[in-house]
Amino acid sequence: MKKITILMMGLCSVAVFAQQKTTGAIAASTNLTASLTLDNGTQQVLLTLTGPNDRWFALQFGSFNGGMQNGADVVYWNGTTLVDAIHNGIGIEPSTDNANDWIQISNTNNSPTNGVRTLVYTRAFSTGDPSDYTFNFADNNIDLAWAKMGSATFSLSYHGGGNRAVLLNTPLTTLGVEDFSLNATQVFPNPSNGNFKVVTKTFLNRINVYAQTGALVKTIEVNSKENENEVSLTGLPTGVYLLELQNETEKSWKKVIVE
Repeated sequence: MKKITILMMGLCSVAVFAQQKTTGAIAASTNLTASLTLDNGTQQVLLTLTGPNDRWFALQFGSFNGGMQNGADVVYWNGTTLVDAIHNGIGIEPSTDNANDWIQISNTNNSPTNGVRTLVYTRAFSTGDPSDYTFNFADNNIDLAWAKMGSATFSLSYHGGGNRAVLLNTPLTTLGVEDFSLNATQVFPNPSNGNFKVVTKTFLNRINVYAQTGALVKTIEVNSKENENEVSLTGLPTGVYLLELQNETEKSWKKVIVE
């Protein structure tokens, strides 16, 4: 049985001068989180939204004074897709935009046991649609509001007073220059039922999976040069595992949890 000793090693990385700003992951409520990341180089915003599988949940963003404000940009999960809409005021169902400018990156049922879904979508800062909020990289904050239905339904109706909140002046923090090393790899959803997506900004040749004891339990050869690869750890006991990511010049480690 092979065992390993994990060492922290300096890794070389290639950087560009494009900058990013992010709200970071905001825990809005139980089973509801949101983050927005603005990329000044691509003029794209990345939305990561996590919420319950069995009911609608929504995020309003832009510049406003309160939640469910008339004319504010909003997106909501309807059980099938992320709907691009605009608020019509309190107690009135939002109007769906003529065009949905949000492009799906991933839509993942994290785990049947806790019923949480992770949505990752992107769109341009400015879509040309007057009903869409225009993101401005120069802004240092953004107003957010969230809501979710109080019971298991996708019917757009009153959600209950405890199922909404307004987060005014949410800071947008500038990130460092973009990191193209293996260390910048993202693994999601995490935790999961054993199925993970590994998203890199560089080539990935191999993934070694280790138990916490240091025992090598699985090796996955990555034959494609895609930036996104599927990793299945189904069949392994629940618990914490370490992924050793390798290419011809680098190694990096990521911790994952199988539920």
